[in-house]
Amino acid sequence: MKKLFVTLALFLSIVSYAKLPIIVSIVPQKTFTEAIGGDLVDVTVMVQPGSSPHTYEPKPSQMRRIAQAKLYLAIGVEFESVWLPKFHDLNPTLPIVDTGRGITRRAMQEAHHHEGNAAEDKAHDHLDPHIWTTPANVKIIAHNILEALVAADKEHAETYQTNYQAFLKHIDQTDAKIRSLLSEVPKGTKFMVFHPSWGYFADAYGLIQLPVQVAGKSPKPRELVALIKQARQEHVRAIFTQPEFSDRMAQVMAHELHIPVRKISPMAPDWSANLIRLASDIAGKDH
Repeated sequence: MKKLFVTLALFLSIVSYAKLPIIVSIVPQKTFTEAIGGDLVDVTVMVQPGSSPHTYEPKPSQMRRIAQAKLYLAIGVEFESVWLPKFHDLNPTLPIVDTGRGITRRAMQEAHHHEGNAAEDKAHDHLDPHIWTTPANVKIIAHNILEALVAADKEHAETYQTNYQAFLKHIDQTDAKIRSLLSEVPKGTKFMVFHPSWGYFADAYGLIQLPVQVAGKSPKPRELVALIKQARQEHVRAIFTQPEFSDRMAQVMAHELHIPVRKISPMAPDWSANLIRLASDIAGKDH
């Protein structure tokens, strides 16, 4: 009988300390969720570093985690439109929460090149999914995560709220650091990117991103000449690429312009340091 009580007590202890199994779409969401959930959550990321959220397909092991999850935190990246219905079919009781709820999404920006002229921005009819690339949006995402965690685990609502308040302070500190770095950068300053991932960041701080890609394709030789000319006119200090995409064309342009190529991914886990680094590079400061 004593052994039975010990076993029962051990079982109840394990149950009481079991972490809430959560699935998120991208790595930055894991950082946000763990900042609020702390030791109470067990977070699985769908899109692993180095993969593109536009074309990602979950692995069998991840599908098994979906079947066991108690909460899915979506954010509006492209693969979700195909896979979220399948996740729901696999786990019909799984709550799927849009953590981007309340954020006004901007049109996806790509370059539109004209022969012999500088590149002009062209807004396409699909929306830019990179909403987590500005502190103001991270605040909205964090609040949506807080509400989802409390709804799924009311017992620890106070802990989630305390962690959330601490995270808000971290977001404000990040924003202040970025503004300090960009304080001497004129409004309307342009920075060149291959994949247009930083539109929300640019909007938030009065900057303009100059995308190189046209519908995901690198420019043709004549278009490349126009881009290089524009980069010189705009005094572009660096070309920003992502580890998820080839930087071959960026290296060609950088060599011609005598400027560095900066690899920086919006999928980086340390979102705060990542945005601060981007601001530092745009400002032409060491970091």
